[in-house]
Amino acid sequence: MINQIILAFLLSGLVAALAYWRGSLAPSGAAGALVVGTIIFGFGGWSWGVLLALFFISSSLLSHYKEREKQAVAEKFDKGHRRDLGQVLANGGAGAIIAVFHGFFPSPLWLPLFLGTMATVTADTWATELGTLSQRQPRLITTGQVVPVGTSGGISPFGTAVSFIGGLLIGLAAGLMSQNNIVALSIIGGIGGLAGSLCDSFLGATVQQIFHCAVCDKETEKSFHCGQPTRPLRGWGWMNNDMVNFLSSIFGGGTAVLVYSLLVA
Repeated sequence: MINQIILAFLLSGLVAALAYWRGSLAPSGAAGALVVGTIIFGFGGWSWGVLLALFFISSSLLSHYKEREKQAVAEKFDKGHRRDLGQVLANGGAGAIIAVFHGFFPSPLWLPLFLGTMATVTADTWATELGTLSQRQPRLITTGQVVPVGTSGGISPFGTAVSFIGGLLIGLAAGLMSQNNIVALSIIGGIGGLAGSLCDSFLGATVQQIFHCAVCDKETEKSFHCGQPTRPLRGWGWMNNDMVNFLSSIFGGGTAVLVYSLLVA
């Protein structure tokens, strides 16, 4: 395992350096990616590392897709496409913890749990990056009320479909690498990712902290907007977008384990 961890450190360092050079990671994000990548690949093996890489590469590419059209909506989000340490841990932290348990306490349930977390962060990122381009205005997941694009908790049919496809891709990749239960793992990824993404939207609509900018009279996830401090509007003070992503990935992982127990175990 020591040799695998060393190799994982070298490969993760290379990926983190390239991502930093390409502008996908901030300095703190590159450091976080190095640690998370080393743990997941080092304790989970090649297949787990590939799932992490698939999430990161696809998400980075989509963050730059039609970037100009998404600029107005991006102003609402707490952070941009250049991921920092908090974003890296929010998306990969749960997977890293699962990988450590997998390394020391082997169990067939660690794979679907990890698969669900990766499917969730992929599904949620895809829904955010592509769902904001939908021609139809989203509706709040809790009430069905029509809300502006980029509103926390807003979902659309297109964004929901995209989130399922993102999770499905992660599940399919896991199935192809294991060469076993390909259809089942694909379904597990799709359902787990969709469930985690919807959980993210639900938390965003209910308990995530949202601020109000008095300058532009808009809701935002940022505590500083239009050059001025914003006013807390709703939600819990500690429940920022990173925490929402982290908790949602765990929910998606738990859902994946449940579906795995019905289809495979």
